[in-house]
Amino acid sequence: MTSEASSGSHCARSRMLRRRAQEEDNTVLINPGGQQAAACRAGAGSPAKPRIDFVLVWEEDLKLDWQQNSASRDRTDTHRTWRETFLDNLRAAGLHVDRHDVQDGNTTVHYTLLSASWAVLCYYAEDLRLKLPLQELPNQASNWSAELLAWLGIPNVLLEVVPDVPPEYYSCQFRVNKLPRFLGSDNQDTFFTSTKRHQILFEILAKTPYGHEKKNLLGIHQLLAEGVLSAAFPLHDGPFKTPPEGPQAPHLNQRQVLYQHWARWGKWYKYQPLHHVRRYFGEKVALYFAWLGFYTGWLLPAAVVGTLVFLVGCFLVFSDIPTQELCGSKDSFEMCPLCLDCPFWLLSSACALAQAGRLFDHGGTVFFSLFMALWAVLLLEYWKRKSATLAYRWDCSDYEDIEERPRPQFAASAPTTAPNPITGEDEPYFPERSRARRMLAGSVVIVVMVAVVVMCLVSIILYRAIMAIVVSRSGNTLLAAWASRIASLTGSVVNLIFILILSKIYVSLAHVLTRWEMHRTQTKFEDAFTLKVFIFQFVNFYSSPVYIAFFKGRFVGYPGNYHTLFGVRNEECAAGGCLIELAQELLVIMVGKQVINNMQEVLIPKLKGWWQKFRLCSKKRKAGASPGASQEPWEADYELVPCEGLFDEYLEMVLQFGFVTIFVAACPLAPLFALLNNWVEIRLDARKFVCEYRRPVAERAQDIGIWFHILAGITHLAVTSNAFLLAFSSDFLPRAYYQWTRAHDLRGFVNFTLARAPPSFSAAHNRTCRYRAFRDDDGHYSQTYWNLLAIRLAFVIVFEALFGTNGAKDEQHQGSEGNGCVNRWLLSCPHLWAHCLLPPSASFSPESTCHSIPSRKGLSAHKALFVSRSQT
Repeated sequence: MTSEASSGSHCARSRMLRRRAQEEDNTVLINPGGQQAAACRAGAGSPAKPRIDFVLVWEEDLKLDWQQNSASRDRTDTHRTWRETFLDNLRAAGLHVDRHDVQDGNTTVHYTLLSASWAVLCYYAEDLRLKLPLQELPNQASNWSAELLAWLGIPNVLLEVVPDVPPEYYSCQFRVNKLPRFLGSDNQDTFFTSTKRHQILFEILAKTPYGHEKKNLLGIHQLLAEGVLSAAFPLHDGPFKTPPEGPQAPHLNQRQVLYQHWARWGKWYKYQPLHHVRRYFGEKVALYFAWLGFYTGWLLPAAVVGTLVFLVGCFLVFSDIPTQELCGSKDSFEMCPLCLDCPFWLLSSACALAQAGRLFDHGGTVFFSLFMALWAVLLLEYWKRKSATLAYRWDCSDYEDIEERPRPQFAASAPTTAPNPITGEDEPYFPERSRARRMLAGSVVIVVMVAVVVMCLVSIILYRAIMAIVVSRSGNTLLAAWASRIASLTGSVVNLIFILILSKIYVSLAHVLTRWEMHRTQTKFEDAFTLKVFIFQFVNFYSSPVYIAFFKGRFVGYPGNYHTLFGVRNEECAAGGCLIELAQELLVIMVGKQVINNMQEVLIPKLKGWWQKFRLCSKKRKAGASPGASQEPWEADYELVPCEGLFDEYLEMVLQFGFVTIFVAACPLAPLFALLNNWVEIRLDARKFVCEYRRPVAERAQDIGIWFHILAGITHLAVTSNAFLLAFSSDFLPRAYYQWTRAHDLRGFVNFTLARAPPSFSAAHNRTCRYRAFRDDDGHYSQTYWNLLAIRLAFVIVFEALFGTNGAKDEQHQGSEGNGCVNRWLLSCPHLWAHCLLPPSASFSPESTCHSIPSRKGLSAHKALFVSRSQT
């Protein structure tokens, strides 16, 4: 079957839906006079006034019509033709199209209000395999913290009673010939919820052509990208502000409930009403907030333990003997110059740096690293359980395997069709080999961009080395002692600027590459895009901390034989060690990024919304409209900011998770800063979705997608990273070795860590000096160095053995495998299909089908069997 056949099928469907639209008053469906029509008439109430399901907007500047050149005029005429063709095709698809134009001075804002008839809704609900309720269930909401506090008899200040709790249902894919078996089928106005209606309308808009389909001239996405339309959005349920009667008014709409009990800053300490969020915004948005709330809750114990570890470090600063020896050494340790022309300097001048390093480098850091390794593993394991529970309760456990349809853009560009291996239906198909070649070509682009990041990192390393030399030559003793720290701090700021600039460039490039790769479903498309961007962002954000943690100071050489990079001497760690510099880098990048992101999330939507309102209101004033004139709902929603999806929100949290786990040995305060940020982030994001964004189309999802696998990879990497940090960057093992072999009270440890310059270097400068290394007088590694190397490698192996093999599994729901019939039934029990196929009088028990659930290996075939049964 070819794409021409698919095009013919679309035309036939349009003609059929045109006939249905003409017979709307008679509520005739799919087969006029047949079984479906009778079933639909049985559940049909009296048709009410059409409700507005979707709004299309475009602006027309009347003043520019006579000022345009021929090329611009041709482009305007083409856009007008495309719009008219698109609207004609929407009418042919059975939609009711109403026009509402607002004259604002020299500009006309055209609002096209779309509504779907009962016939169209029923047809597309079956075509899209939407799941609708069959039987109401008792509320199964549970919260372990609420249950624990209730058992302990402690008042739960986090709990709040939210009105209008959405009921839970058994549900099944909609079939018109079984309409009377669905709950609420006797009322046309309320049978399809607003989110279901939006999904249906959006599917029609995404597949409707406005030109030749072979030229990919179809769908609302293309019209928006070409500027033919200014906006396309479903309407909010009403204003978010509560009525004058107050928040206890009996008829609050869903948006007002969410604002009153979720999106206000005063609710920062309350549980999130996830079921209300899911009902209004869909499963994908609700799963994001579920993950964000779950992760934030788990940050609380990590932040408490990290803060205690930091306080222990503050206490040790004043009682640590090696630090006291360093600060009291006066002129006992004269250090070698930091560059060729730099002066000799005294170790005691770096007292403040050594004390700051002691804040983060002590025995408590080892305990905290072990704690965080276990914390990260348990976090993902418990999230798998939470995610599986929500997916089952929201009836989307099998969404990606069975229900998800091909992307409209993919369907338009696919060269051929092929049967779906699960449903057996013919669907657009793109050869896997061709996709693999395109993905390989895209990987080359990713490698090139990663190389650009590495070049920026090398430039920052050179900048720090040159800056340290310049500051050391200033002649100021204090500045010379702080030269390395000044260079490092300014280098961190420059690195942050590079990170933000390169991120903007690469995200646009990743969009182009992912569209070119031709992924079949929206989930696959988003996963591929996410992986591309994350690989780049991972290198972009973490390259500098990785360099400081594992490479800086490792290839310095020794006096008289220093190593160089492009003629500049390699950097070495400051007197306080590289761990304090790593902590500084993390705080600058992590906290700086959080502050910048939060400022952007607060200011940019407000500025965009203010500009949109100002622009439209100024035009109305020029047109002579009174300022107090009533505003239609679609006009109010058009003044809001377009919703740009969840990608940036997930990316911010996953990068933060990396900072909290991968380098936590260097900065125990990272979980605390993350917790404070996330408390703000939850309500900030909630407020954006409820108050400042246009309502997004509700999308289904069964999990957080590829983000979970990225988190699992970060968890594995964090165990390895912290093991090497403690072994090679911290003074913990050298101190322990010195205690075992020399002095238990660590007296003389500073002298133990300092080597003497070779005689040739001392003779050339006519004075001796010390430098930080385990070398003999000739510059060769000493026996102590090799003993410590063996101890460090053994520590890494033991650390990996304890935590490296217990990471989260790759499959999100694999943790439920083998846990008995009940858990497998929760994830995959096909009783929903059975219930839909049984006669209404048949008795039904979910537990009765539990014995027939196959293993995970046979689950795909099992699902396919029930799909085929439902279609026959």
